[in-house]
Amino acid sequence: MSCSWGTELWDQFDNLEKHTSWGIDFLERYSKFIKERADIELSYAKQIRSLSKKYHPKRSREDESRYTWCLAFAATLQQLNELAVQREELAENLNTQIACELTRYTQEVKTERKTHFQDGRRAQQHIESSWKQLESSKRRFERDCKEAERAQQVSDRIDLDNKTDGEKRCSLKARQTAQQKKQAAEESRKEYVTSLNQFNQDQHQHYHTLVPVIYQRIQDMEERRIERICEAMRSSAEAERKVLPVVSRCLDVMMDASEGIQPRMDTQQVVEVYKSGFDPPGDVEFEDYSATMRRSISESSYLDNRTEGRRHSRKLWPFIRKNKLLTLLSSPRQPPPPPPTSPSPGGVANSPQSPPPASREPITQRLNELMSSGSRTRKQCLRSLKRGLSLKLGSGPADCSHLPPEQRRKKLQTRINNINEEIQREREQRDALLKMREVYERSPQMGDAGSLEPRLDEVKQSLQRLDEELRRNQAWLSEADSRLSDHSSRRQSGGCGLNSQAMTPGSSSLKQLDNRSPASRESPDGSYTEDHSAELHFKSRSSEFDDDFDDEEPLPSIGTCKSLYPFQGQNEGTLSMVEGELLSVVEEDKGDGWTRVRRNLEEEGYVPTSYIKVFLDASAKGFVQSSRLV
Repeated sequence: MSCSWGTELWDQFDNLEKHTSWGIDFLERYSKFIKERADIELSYAKQIRSLSKKYHPKRSREDESRYTWCLAFAATLQQLNELAVQREELAENLNTQIACELTRYTQEVKTERKTHFQDGRRAQQHIESSWKQLESSKRRFERDCKEAERAQQVSDRIDLDNKTDGEKRCSLKARQTAQQKKQAAEESRKEYVTSLNQFNQDQHQHYHTLVPVIYQRIQDMEERRIERICEAMRSSAEAERKVLPVVSRCLDVMMDASEGIQPRMDTQQVVEVYKSGFDPPGDVEFEDYSATMRRSISESSYLDNRTEGRRHSRKLWPFIRKNKLLTLLSSPRQPPPPPPTSPSPGGVANSPQSPPPASREPITQRLNELMSSGSRTRKQCLRSLKRGLSLKLGSGPADCSHLPPEQRRKKLQTRINNINEEIQREREQRDALLKMREVYERSPQMGDAGSLEPRLDEVKQSLQRLDEELRRNQAWLSEADSRLSDHSSRRQSGGCGLNSQAMTPGSSSLKQLDNRSPASRESPDGSYTEDHSAELHFKSRSSEFDDDFDDEEPLPSIGTCKSLYPFQGQNEGTLSMVEGELLSVVEEDKGDGWTRVRRNLEEEGYVPTSYIKVFLDASAKGFVQSSRLV
């Protein structure tokens, strides 16, 4: 069915004007809708990207690369980031391909509509002007006809009363006037007929030629506008459909990552990570105190035996909280770094001459100072040992002997694998250099073969260094494996012996403890205590302060300090600082070159004393002096 606005809506000019205006308003609203949707997609993509970045695992966390659930979550975050990329692409397509085109087309439609309706108004004005002219000639013709009729009536009446000469002259004049009026009416009739024919011609042209053409153009414009809206909606759906395969693929990867989680493997990985390789402690032996009562001994010897028994019946090392205190005190601490030779300009004017690092005190002197100090000072000292001094300020030995047996074996195996990979890379580089040298020797115009010799020597030296390092680590690994095998065989033989051998009441606990093998005296941190009596003596003296570690209240500030140089705290227990930073002093330098400071009541650590300028409070100075005198 073909419907033309020119034939069907020839008399609806005003309604067509309103309809087309509303259509353009709809086009503008749809363009605004596309822009707002693109903004929402872009905002959603930014929020998704920010969320993925916020919860993405840190590079420093090695644990998150071991477990399948951490890897699955990392894969989910990565795919979520990819989803954000697709949403950004969708927003860009909506903006550039749809919204901008609709805005440009809207301006074109407005201009075209204005032109068409201006033509329609001109045609309407022309037909109205022709109609007015027709009405004017019609009224004139009507007026002239009436005047001619009245003049004829007057002339006829005068002719009937024609008696005298004067009346005859009036009758002649009346006939002349009537004749003039009749001629004027005839001219008005001709003009009216001409105007009527012109109006009919203009009206036929208006409603059968001009109006159909103008309205058809308006109809075509409206159809193009609707078609453009259809294309915009189709393009919008197509732009979103383009990202659906990638979105579906990302969701499939998320599903695969979730299905790849293996709880049993993760729990086994925990065993691999934290297994120490130590033997579990044996049975607690029976200590017969009644044997001393049956014998006739003095009260002093009885008390001495009870004291000795209590001293040697302490908890076994898995149940001792402070089992590392002796090891940490006896292990040497890394001396603080010297101040920069050319300090920054901010620190030159106010920095005094930095004192040289103090020499390390012997372990016996430090133990005596710890045990002979007052209760308050001793409590602070023990708490500092737990919080700060027990942290390793220096790196461990090269053979990883500070680690438990199982962890040491894994560390050495990982190191050997890395060395083998590096050796393989060096060998590939050496082979490539040798081939290049052969090519240069056959074709000297391509390059100088002698220029490759320094690089070949460097690769050879690197291979020799790596081979030596590989042999050294393999020897350490063999030693660790032999110790683990000795531990496992000792565990099996020890278990059978304990089941078959009966306990003898009254046997001396101290004697059996002294006769243990060195492996049984090994502590969980991998250190050995050969002097067992000294260790028990230290544990007996330090066990009375175990309760002091239960209260974790922060130490009071004894003053402030200002950093003279920047310091990067790379070791555990140290605190990084920038030049000119103000910090709170928690503990004064004990002679080892380190001062304990605090930042914002949360971060706490040690900094080199020569890097800061300390301002102690008056009350704090008295307290420190009294603590040193105790």
